[in-house]
Amino acid sequence: MKVMTALFGPTDAIERAHALREAGAAGVFTFEGPHDVFTPLAVASTVGGLDLMTNVAIAFPRNPVQLAHQANDMQLLAQGRFTLGLGTQVRAQIEKRYGVDFDRPVARMKELVAALRAIFAAWNDGERLDFRGEYYRHTLMTPTFNPGPNPFGPPPIYLGALGPLLTRATAEVADGLLVMPFGSKRFLHEVTMPNVGKGLASAGRDAADFAIVPEIIVSVGTEDADHTAARRLLAFYGSTPAYRPVLEVHGWGDLQPELNALSKQGRWEDMGRLIDDDMLHTIVACGSPAEVAAHIRDRVDGVAEQICLYQPGPISVESLASIVDALGS
Repeated sequence: MKVMTALFGPTDAIERAHALREAGAAGVFTFEGPHDVFTPLAVASTVGGLDLMTNVAIAFPRNPVQLAHQANDMQLLAQGRFTLGLGTQVRAQIEKRYGVDFDRPVARMKELVAALRAIFAAWNDGERLDFRGEYYRHTLMTPTFNPGPNPFGPPPIYLGALGPLLTRATAEVADGLLVMPFGSKRFLHEVTMPNVGKGLASAGRDAADFAIVPEIIVSVGTEDADHTAARRLLAFYGSTPAYRPVLEVHGWGDLQPELNALSKQGRWEDMGRLIDDDMLHTIVACGSPAEVAAHIRDRVDGVAEQICLYQPGPISVESLASIVDALGS
């Protein structure tokens, strides 16, 4: 199984990328947190043999031309091993933190992907840029700003999705789905995959041409205290209305508004204490490296051969190597 895991910032990206590669990781990804998503990957591109992916870059605050240039440059640096992973985020973050519009996010994301495809075609195939949509309009690409054909081709575009509409749209227009880390085996198989099937059927696409990449929260340790950070992470995700469908599949839907109310009071430690062992072990791959690997295999069996490990805090390189070895055996 192909395993990717996280880079957390630019300053130690080279050192960490070397260590992760030696531990058996096939690639590294970045997420939109306290650092830019592209910078650590650009630094890590000097470490050969690793796939690189944004997981995810928040799409709506960025313009398609800007994204296309960043992705094209990353594809060059990675020598064809870069994947542009995009996500919508949630309304509050987009409107209040980034200060941009969030209306009709599914339609907007589909159009953004189409705009990126048009820009890549203009650069790689010499097509005239003439994209006119509801949200984006790109009709000028003079030689000064055209990087020309990428020798590795345009990078694939994956989208992060959880809700049914965006999941179906992802299967219609993207090259792959990044399954959000707040999830479970049941939600993946009973909710996500049926919606992927509907999207592929609607677009007349073959499942063999579409990648499924589950991202799974990992917490290594044998003591309850080892999983405190994981419980707090689940509480943070669970407080967000967008993630309530995952809780509802397991009969935990009523916990979401309770967590949300506590989050508004800043009671983060109290929130973590509401995550019981059943929820922890359902959503998080936790325990010894062998137990983590067993959880991952059971969850993604028949769905994916590539996964991303999401860590509430950096796990040791030794633990990562053990997980990778167990997944490969």
